[in-house]
Parts: sequence; C-alpha cells; structure tokens
Amino acid sequence: MVLVWGALPFALGAAHGHRRAAWMGYGALAAFAVGDIVTAVVRLRGGVPADDPADILRLAGLLLLLLVPWTGPVAAGARGARRGGDGRGRVIGPGLAPAAVAAAAALFVAGHSLTGADGIEPVVSFVAGTAALVLLARLAGLLRENDALRKAVDTGEEHFRALSESINDAVLICDLDATVQYASAGALRTYRYEPEEILGRPLGEIIHPEDLPRVQEVFRRFLDAGDAGDAGDAAEAGADRAGTGVHAGEAPADALRVACRVRAADGTWLPTESTVSRYSGTGGAPGRLLITTRDLSEQAALQRQVAHLTFHDGLTGLPNRAYFEERTREVLSRALSAAGAGRAGKVAVVFVDLDGFTAVNDSAGHAAGDQVLAQAARRLRATVRSDGTVARWGGDEFAVLVQLPEDGRGETRAAVELAERLLRTLSVEPYRVGSKGIALTASVGIAFAEDGAPARGGRPEPGTGPEAGRRLRRGAADLIRNGDLAMARAKELGGGRVEVFAPHMHTDVVRRLELGSDLQRALAEEQFAVEFQPVVELETSRVTGVEALLRWWRGNESVPPEEFIGPAEESGLMIPLGDWVLREACREVARWRRDSWEVGLSVNFTARQIAAPRFVESVAAALEETGLPPRALTLEVREEVLVEDAGHNVERLSALRDLGVRLAIDDFGTGYASLAYLGQLPVDIIKIDPSFVAGLGSDETLTLLTRTIVRLGSDLGLTVVAEGIERPEQLELLREMRCPRGQGFLVARPMAAGRAESLVRTNLAARGLPGGARLPLSDAELPPVDADVR
Repeated sequence: MVLVWGALPFALGAAHGHRRAAWMGYGALAAFAVGDIVTAVVRLRGGVPADDPADILRLAGLLLLLLVPWTGPVAAGARGARRGGDGRGRVIGPGLAPAAVAAAAALFVAGHSLTGADGIEPVVSFVAGTAALVLLARLAGLLRENDALRKAVDTGEEHFRALSESINDAVLICDLDATVQYASAGALRTYRYEPEEILGRPLGEIIHPEDLPRVQEVFRRFLDAGDAGDAGDAAEAGADRAGTGVHAGEAPADALRVACRVRAADGTWLPTESTVSRYSGTGGAPGRLLITTRDLSEQAALQRQVAHLTFHDGLTGLPNRAYFEERTREVLSRALSAAGAGRAGKVAVVFVDLDGFTAVNDSAGHAAGDQVLAQAARRLRATVRSDGTVARWGGDEFAVLVQLPEDGRGETRAAVELAERLLRTLSVEPYRVGSKGIALTASVGIAFAEDGAPARGGRPEPGTGPEAGRRLRRGAADLIRNGDLAMARAKELGGGRVEVFAPHMHTDVVRRLELGSDLQRALAEEQFAVEFQPVVELETSRVTGVEALLRWWRGNESVPPEEFIGPAEESGLMIPLGDWVLREACREVARWRRDSWEVGLSVNFTARQIAAPRFVESVAAALEETGLPPRALTLEVREEVLVEDAGHNVERLSALRDLGVRLAIDDFGTGYASLAYLGQLPVDIIKIDPSFVAGLGSDETLTLLTRTIVRLGSDLGLTVVAEGIERPEQLELLREMRCPRGQGFLVARPMAAGRAESLVRTNLAARGLPGGARLPLSDAELPPVDADVR
C-alpha cells in the first residue's frame, strides 16, 4: 500500500501526452496490491486457494502491463497537433511516473512469484519484467528528445532576444488587449522609455489621439478575423483607412500593417509603421501579439524635403513655377466662391523680369548672377504682403500673385501701385556682388483675372465637376499667360516700365505664331521675292549699286517687312531666308555685271545670321556659285551687331573683308557705335539713318548732326550713304554737304529685278547725254511704279 500511495503523485503529475500510460501502469500496480490484500483476507479467514479471486485481479494487472508499452503518446500528439504543435517530448518532472509504476509493479510481481507458494507462474513475472524494460527504454528516448527540445527552445529564445536587441526596429510583445509585456532594446531606444515606463502599459496611451479610434477599429477587425480563421480579412478591412495617419498596407495573410503616430518619452510624436502578427500560446498559455515597429521620422523628413524641393527654387528659396500655378488655381477658386457670396475682390498676377541680367552672367559669371537673383528675391518678398505669393518663374523672371479686396479706391490702381513699388525696389539700389555694385532695371507686367476670362462678368463661372475644374485650370493658365505677355511688352518697349495687359497683346502674339507657320509654308512654296532699290552718286545721279530687299507676296497681298522679319528672326527662318536672298541677288547682279555694268550689291544681315555656323563659308559659296566678284558685295549690319559680342562677330566679318567683301553700318547714329569707335571697326561704308535725313531743313540739330557724320566719314576715308531721301530740299542739302551717295523714294523706289535692270540700263545710257541722269530716276518706257512696298 505504501508503494501504491507513493506512486500516486507521479501518475497525477504525468505530462498530458503520457497520462494514459501512467494511469495504466498505476492501475496494474493497484490491481496487484488489491489482489494481495484479498489473498491475505481469504487466508486469515481460513479459506482455501480455490476460494481466492485475487488471481483475476492479478491477471488484469498483467494485461494492463502488457498494454503499457503499446500505448505511446499518440493521443497526446493528436491533441498537440490540434493545439498547433508537436506533443512529443513533453514529459517533464513527474513524467517519470509510467516507468516508475511499471517497474514497481514488475518487481512486486516478480517478488511475489518467487516467494509465494501458490503465486503466478514465473513466466508471468518474465513478461511483466519485459514490459517494464520496454517502457524504460521508451522513457529514456522520450527524455533525450525532451532534453533536445528544451535546448532548442532555449536557443530559439536566445536567438529571438539577440535579434530583437540588435535591430533598429522596435519589437513589442503584447496581450490581446494590447498591454505591453515585452519591449526590446530597439523599442526603448526608439521611444526613449525606461523599461518600467512601457511594460504593463496599454498601447492606446502612447498612440496619437487622432489615430487611436482608427487603430482600435483596425485591431478589432484583425482580431475578429483571426478568431474566425481568416486574419487576412483584417488587413483587407483596414486597407481603406488611409488619409489621417492610419492605413493598412500589403502584408502577409496572418499579419497587419498599420501606420500611426506614437508618442516618445519626451512628448514628441513619431511617425511609425508597425507590422502586427498574432500567435497562440503553448500549454494552455493565452495568445499574444508580436508588434514590429519602424520609426519613419527620417523618411518623413526626407519626404518633406523632397516636397519642398519639388515646389521651391533651390537658389532663392521662393516657390517655383509648379507651386505658383497650383496656388493661382487655389486663389481663383476662393475668389469665385467669394464672388458667389457677394464679396467682391480682384486677383492679379504681376510678372517681373530683370533687364540686362544676361550681361551680368556674361561679364561677372553665373555665381554673380546667382547673388543678384537671391537679392532680387529678398527685395520682392519684403515688398509683397504676407498673404501674397512671390515665386521664381524661371531664369531672371519672377511672378507675384495677389488677391486685392475691395477697398473703395479701386483694385486696379492698387495693383499698379504694387507693380510700381516692385519696379522701384528692384531698380533704385545697385545689387552688391563682392565689392562691386551692379545697377539693373526691371520690366513689369500686370494681368487681372477678368482679362479675357471666358465667362459671365469677366470671371470664370463657379461650379463643380470636371467641367468646372477644366474652366478653373484654363482661367489660371490664361491669367499667367497674360501677365507674362504684359511683361514681354514692357521689355519690348525698352524695359524699366510697367505695362498692364491688354487683349491686343494676346492677339499680336497669336498673329506672330501664325506668321511663323505661314513663313515656313511660304518658303516651301516660294512666295518670297527680291526687290532692288538703287543707290546713286548724288553729284552725278549715276547708279552705283542696288540694295536687295526681301518681299513676301501672300497671294496678291504684300506683307510688310516689319511684320514678318521679327517672327522670321525668332523662329530661325531668317537664316535660310537670308541665304536664299543672298544667292538670288548675287545671281541677278552678276548677270548685270556681265554686260559691263559696274553695279554693286548691298544685302542686309542680322546678328543671328552672322552667328550661324559656317556663315563665312556660305557667303563665299554664294559668290563662287553666282560668279559675283567679292568687291561688288557689301554686307549691311546694324551698329549693335558690331558692338554686342564684338569679338565673335567682328572676327567673322573681318574674314569676309579679307575675301574682298565690303562692310557697311546700316542706320548709323541710332545704335551703340560712338563716332570715336568707327576707326576701330572693319567698316567701309556708313549709312545715315533716315530719321536724320528727315529733319534736314527743318531741324537744325539733325541738320548739324548729319553734316558732322558726313564730314567725319570723309575724314576717316569712309563712304557715306544718306538713306530716306524723299524731298528735293533734302537732296540739295546733302549735295551741299558733299554727301557722296544716297537712296530713297525721291531717288527710286524698290522694284522688281526686271524693272531695276531697265532703270539701271537707262541710267547708265544717260551718262553720255548732256546733263546726265536726273533725279528722280525714271524711264518713260517702264510701267507705272506700284504703291510703296518697302
């Protein structure tokens, strides 16, 4: 009985997977003990062995012993599988009970069989001993396996702890009610908490109040889905929670990814992204939540920096073009809403461009130009009110957006006054670059939201939907375009002024664009023609040369040169057009010269033509192709071509002079070349601007200047040609001043090649007649001269 009661705690303390085998062994031991008690009672009462039923109990005990070796931890393993793990090797502590009980029973049976007179046969003891040995061998294997698993568990815990302590991410283990039970060193380092400050604390206490309701909702769905066996539904259910700092991203089916703000120990809110996974406890332990959290502070700071760089200029710190366009749409939208509510106001855009800024870059370098731009930006920002927007539009252009409330004195006047203040701010004081001061002016353009707006009352119509959005974007784009056009107009007029947008500015730009397209088509369809205007020797009226002039005949309509020369120059078509004019004119004059006519040719060239690649080679090729002698060709350029970028242009023109081509300054007296600079330029001819000739006889100053230019040209050995002779008194004064040559409507109008050839022939034939040729040149046999097409 002592043995039975002593084995009872081992049977009760057996592991779950081995309790059946332990109780079978304990039952066998109890059966043997009860059988011995029954036998003792029978003998004490004087009974005979035949009356002893104890053998039945002993037989039952033997059967139980036989079944013990074959009762492995199958059922326990199945239960462990249902719990999510393998049940093998879970015998711990009192798990030795099956072996102890079986061994005790076998020894008891063996002892009883050897000492009892009428006991069970020795074979039964042998069988019981064998069962005990098998049970002991099985138990030894289980103990070894249990030890290996225990070491594996300890190693896994060490690895988990080492991993969680070494990574930068914060690792938390929480109960299902989100109470922190474990915090890694990374968590303590990230949130700067002490262990006692975070352990045992609900997570809801450190989540931002604005994020907490949604986080709780996402967690609830996640846990409910996990209880239902589909944790993936939680992530899907929370996928639409983005927008206020909480969202569920792509994650494994049994995990949830949540972004929220978490409070650190110092009170700052850290943007974080956490991955939450759920796992079940072992041995009846409750389930837990494993939370891995990453601090996104650096990523958020980088995103803010990228956003700032995306919408701001790196040099000046001002908003850039993208920001300005978006801001314009926003302000216009608010203005429309205010107008709908009866609150009037006006939105204006002011564009500013620094005059002469390119020269700063070219002379002082781009670093100096950057300093000027930064100073200009500071001046603009200091002048505009805080509710206005100042942006760098690009290059040396700035844009200002203001919303002017109705104040009784007129919003238009307020905007103009602002533009004038900006002009003074940028122009009055020099810009400091090192020890130097750079003086610049500015061109300013203003446009208002109602300028050209396609809606009632001059404002875009309010509304909602895609069409309203398109109207708003179109209105903002038109407003910005109009401001830029007004600024460009101020620049065309010489700069240093303020211009308010007018609808005709847009019309002019559209016309220039259309002209650009028409010019390309006209060049392909050969709608251009070359006309010639004679240049005569004023003393003898002899034709000494002709000036080639480009004409464009669009159908039967003549397009004035001042309308298409500018667009041709801007579009780059002036280069092929100039080459065509040069070849056509050289071919015609070369044909005249083959008849022994000593006639020269003058052709105008622009700065862009001279700067074009292979300019010298193209002129030389035209002369060789047409057979015109180089000395018969004169290139006419304006003064600024020789002064601006003088080194490059003068070098090319000097190369042509080396070939024998002559050089003339056209419209002399209105450009940049000073009289003292004439001797340094490779010039053969100067052509007096028509504005000087127009004042002869009526303006003493212009008359004196013209006389001075004629005398200076003579002293320098230059040929002087007076342009724009239209009245006889002008001709007489020029002859009195001994001006060598002249041209103008009084001499002869521009004409086609055929009429020019006839006129030249008549003029040259009249040289041998008494009195020579007379001005104006005429030929009775020629058809009447058409209206002026110059």
